[in-house]
Amino acid sequence: MVQFSRVAPRLIIALLLASGLAACQKGEDAATAPAAGEAPASVNDAATDTASPAHSFGPEISAEDFAQHVKVLSSDEFGGRSPGGKFEELTINYLKAQFERLGLQPGNGDSYLQEVPAVGMQAATDTTMTLTVDGKAETLKQGEDMVLVSTQGKPEINVADSELVFVGYGINAPEAGWNDYAGIDVKGKTVVILVNDPGFASQDPSLFQGKRMTYYGRWTYKYEEAARQGAAAALIIHQTDAAGYGWDVVRNSWTGQEFHLPASVDPAPRLPLSGWLTGESAKHLFERSGLDLAKLQAEAGKPGFKAVPMAATLSADLHSTITEAKSHNVMALLPGTEHPDEAIIYMAHWDHLGTQPDYEGDDKIFNGAVDNATGVAGVLEIAERFVTEAKPKRSVLFMLVTLEESGLLGSGYYVQNPVIPLKDTVAVINLDAMSVVGRAKDMVVIGYGNSELEDILKPAAAFQGRELHAESAPERGYFFRSDHFNFAKAGVPALYTKSGLDMRDGGEAAGEAELNDYTKNRYHSPRDEFDPNWDLGGVVEDLNVLDHVGRQLANSDQWPNWYEGNAFKATRDAQRAAASD
Repeated sequence: MVQFSRVAPRLIIALLLASGLAACQKGEDAATAPAAGEAPASVNDAATDTASPAHSFGPEISAEDFAQHVKVLSSDEFGGRSPGGKFEELTINYLKAQFERLGLQPGNGDSYLQEVPAVGMQAATDTTMTLTVDGKAETLKQGEDMVLVSTQGKPEINVADSELVFVGYGINAPEAGWNDYAGIDVKGKTVVILVNDPGFASQDPSLFQGKRMTYYGRWTYKYEEAARQGAAAALIIHQTDAAGYGWDVVRNSWTGQEFHLPASVDPAPRLPLSGWLTGESAKHLFERSGLDLAKLQAEAGKPGFKAVPMAATLSADLHSTITEAKSHNVMALLPGTEHPDEAIIYMAHWDHLGTQPDYEGDDKIFNGAVDNATGVAGVLEIAERFVTEAKPKRSVLFMLVTLEESGLLGSGYYVQNPVIPLKDTVAVINLDAMSVVGRAKDMVVIGYGNSELEDILKPAAAFQGRELHAESAPERGYFFRSDHFNFAKAGVPALYTKSGLDMRDGGEAAGEAELNDYTKNRYHSPRDEFDPNWDLGGVVEDLNVLDHVGRQLANSDQWPNWYEGNAFKATRDAQRAAASD
């Protein structure tokens, strides 16, 4: 492995210099970096692999060390890192071993683990749903025409002859003067909902946030609101452009084992049935009901829309295998020398979709190399640099959370049960699905324009000759799709970045092509696998920048906030006011 000299973080300019020089040098070496070492074959092997002479980790952020972590975590032996069972045990033992190797303290008292209670649900693969119009019933199949699950934790859910109502985007937003449920009682009924929100549909910047998806556009919100309205079921119509991913992502994500927090932890109302319809199934349903889906979709994107009864009914018997489960967040602490009660958090989710025996094709392991072995490897690399430099004034918590793929559950549980009070948490830096296609001229901030963390990020990126940009597809709602969002809702400033799309080799066209290729062909599929030919120069640059942001916060008395006008600022202001009392 190529070694690089250490740079002490005495001055901000020295930090920037370290980031810029290390990133450039590593970028040149990344294309030929060896991926040394073999993945462990057992839990014990995983725990001791770091002592193997097959790979020697160095103190600097390097493509070689990063690749080694990704190779191990995304190997077939880890089975797709599904929460619970032997593959979780393999994963968390590997992560604990890394933290122990680095000499980091346990992050949760005397333990590296925080137990997250969960309820596992596996819907029967032969699940069907019957939609009846004018006495004529048609049956839809699980995975092919629709997906259907329940979050109530019951082995049997029976819904019979539930009337369907089209409720547009299914939004109740008093502050925007918008209520798709106005004037209609949907208790016991099935609501049919469009994905995304009216701003995307109309491209009108005066509606919600225009093209940029708001939380009202996320499927999680739509189910939450339908449950609050008392619906028996909610079906979201899948459209690739509005959702930001194809039907195969929905099918792969929803037909395996699902996890949810138990009602004792999360008592919010829950739907008996939650599901999706393919675009073709939805179009056919509306035609059978004598309705024009395209026309209604256009109307639903305008103020004053009224829900439309569909003269159709739903019946379904959902049989599920229910298991009481537990998973674990893994965390390690580097205590601060002057303000150990204040902390910066680096975070990534370790879980993925596991192994799905009923998946079509020979490869049934969803390895999750990019999503999100890369983020985990990034946190471990930053942790390695922190422990080899001068100890920071504030504490740094390195946290690898579980159950992100099930709806950000691990981070949600942590926010409810923090080991460091949220009022004393300076910021969260989230790493999820890092770019492995080379160096970029820019750096993307998901949710650009949200917080003062960007004021620290900007000069660090500029030192590498990079500019900050907003995401190119704000309609996909990436800000709401990763674990930092739970912290943001709770007031804590959170930063979630991606390598840019303006590639140093190939420009914006190359970056867009790579992103679209990954989203279409590998995201949430068994094809998301480690590739020794990845160009990790961009990863190393990104990690150096994020290392700088956290290090500046950890060695200062800064308390970055959300920008004025941001929805989360009031919560943060109240937190900090309470902290100063």
